[in-house]
This record gives sequence, C-alpha cells and structure tokens, in this order.
Amino acid sequence: MDIEEGGLTVTVPESRDGASEGTGGGVFFNPTQELNRDVTVAVLRAYREREPRAASYLDAMAASGVRGVRAAAEGYDVTCADVDADAVALAERNLDANDLPGETVHRDVNALLYENVFDVVDLDPYGTPMPFADPAFANTRNLVCVTATDTAPLCGAHLKSGIRKYGAVPRNTDFHPEMGLRTLISALVRTAARYDKAARPIVSHVSRHYARTYLELESGAQVADDCIDELGYVDACEDCLWRAATHGLIADPTETCPECGGDRVLTAGPIWLGPVAEPAFARAVRDHVTDDMGEAKRARKLLDTVADELDTPTHYDQHRVYKGWSEPAIGMDEFIGALRAAGHEATRAHYRGTAVKTTASIPEMREAVGLDGT
Repeated sequence: MDIEEGGLTVTVPESRDGASEGTGGGVFFNPTQELNRDVTVAVLRAYREREPRAASYLDAMAASGVRGVRAAAEGYDVTCADVDADAVALAERNLDANDLPGETVHRDVNALLYENVFDVVDLDPYGTPMPFADPAFANTRNLVCVTATDTAPLCGAHLKSGIRKYGAVPRNTDFHPEMGLRTLISALVRTAARYDKAARPIVSHVSRHYARTYLELESGAQVADDCIDELGYVDACEDCLWRAATHGLIADPTETCPECGGDRVLTAGPIWLGPVAEPAFARAVRDHVTDDMGEAKRARKLLDTVADELDTPTHYDQHRVYKGWSEPAIGMDEFIGALRAAGHEATRAHYRGTAVKTTASIPEMREAVGLDGT
C-alpha cells in the first residue's frame, strides 16, 4: 500500500508482519516509528548546518527504504542497504517514485561498512544494534544514529542478556528508561573508543519501546579517553530510593544504604554518566520539525523537554515518592515548582509523565513540599 510520510509517498507492505535485516521475516515497515523518523529528519537538517561537509548517509537496514528516501529528500547522498533482496527492490522503487537519487545495495551491512566510509550511518535494527556497532564506528566520519528496541536487556529486566550484549551490568530499577539509554550509550562509547574515536551523544530519547541516540564522532586517543572518563556506576536503594553516581570503570558497590541502612542496594554499570544531549542542538532540531511531519506535535514536545531536561543519570517517579510518604501526590508542575523554590534544580523527564529529574534527595524533596519528618 502507499502511504504519505514527511510530504513523500512511499510503498510499504500492507502487513506489519516481518522483521528487519537479518531476521528472514520479509520486508518490514513499522508505522509507530514515524516519530523516530520525523526526529531523524529534523536531526539531519540541523546537523547539515552544524557540519556542512556531511553529505553521505547510509540507511543500514533499509527495509522499505522510507528512512533513506526521507534522507535523500533532504539532499543527502543516500545508500540503502539490506540483506533482503525484496527490501532492496522496494527501497529502489520508493526512491524512483519520488524522483530522488540514491544507491540501493543488496549486501550485509557489516561487509559494506568495512569496505566504505560514510559521513552519517543510521543503525535501526530489530533488537540490539551491537552486532553492527564496530564497523559503523570504524568507518563513519561524523554521525552515528542508533536505535535499540531490546529494552528489556538494556534496562536489566533480562539481566544476563543485557550483560552479554552490552558489556555492562544494567539493573531493573524504577528509573529503567534512563538505565536503558545510558547502558546503550556506554556500550557505543566503548566501541568507538577501540578505534580512537570519541562518540558524544548530541540528542537522545526514549520513546515507546526503544531508545534512540545520535553520536557525533571526533578522532583522537585523548578525546576517546575523555569519553571513557564519563563512564561509571550508579548505586540505588530499592527501599528509600537513595541514589549515588560514581565515575570510573572499577566498581565499588555500596552494600548498605547510607540513608536507611537497608541492604537492598543495586549497583549498575558501567553506564554513561555524561550528558545524553546538547541542549542547544536539541533546540535546533526542534526548530527543524515541520508541519508536514505526521508526528510534528509530539516531536516538538519531546525535543523541548529533552532540551530543558536536567542532566542526571536517574529520575524519580513522583507517584512512587508520594506512595512512600503515604501522601496523595500533588500536580507535577506544583511539585517541580516547590523543588525549585527550595533551591533545587528540577525538571520533567521526557519519557514519562510522572518522572522528575532533580538534584534534591528524598528527604530534601519532602521538606520542599512542606511535609514534616522523614
């Protein structure tokens, strides 16, 4: 069937059955990922202003080719690759139907990447992106865009799978969107560092059931080391919600919570403790969201929140905080306003309506909202 997305008309499979590259399930198209693709286009527009020399773009798991077609419409020199011959044919058809230049390649993307260099590489596989990360970072000049849909391993719900795939110990905490995103970025940063490259996230978000990050590359052993220095561990008490982050690659787990004395303290890492987005660039991306995008309203709201979001490696769920106090929760705006009035930094988190990021501890939050005692 034909659909319209971003002002372009593309042909996609009628059924949503199937999967992306390497799964053997047929050509895949997911309409619920339109937000992902809309933000991608806005990032490509903003990044062209940031780095005018970035010209070539690889849609590494092209499937129907919709992402590559939209990148081609933005003036990028597009290559659409897939191991499924039907997907390659459909991507070529969609480029031709929109009178857009672009190359379609029936190849394993890892082999393609080891033989070619691209300015921008987009990895949007079914599941984990890690099998494609090494060649992507080895042979990309400027920007690597990555989606991960295996959120259960990333956030620690499937612990052993997360350890195997991401070389870290993620933990299933109540701030699992943040855990998943930072576990993913940590694995990608460490992969890039093997090639003496720094990979710094300039925009990231967690939406629906995936994490998405855009990593700008810089070559050099020193800058790669600087990125490694932004990795570390988070200790989190499951009882009183105390948290602490520690930089470094050698874990020193906290066995007893310093706040409540409990022994249910989880240690996760190494995760990325640095910023997951550049506020100025996130605002520039927001400005490049246009009304012809089907998810324009959601994309603008998302990017506004990402740009303003406090840079902390965890968040608190306001409802759980108030449940621990045996008190009814007040409105989020009122709650954040009270924290700020008490001298604490506080913002919403972009991935959940009741998630708050703040520099305040749990006792400080309680005091800020006028509840006596601890």
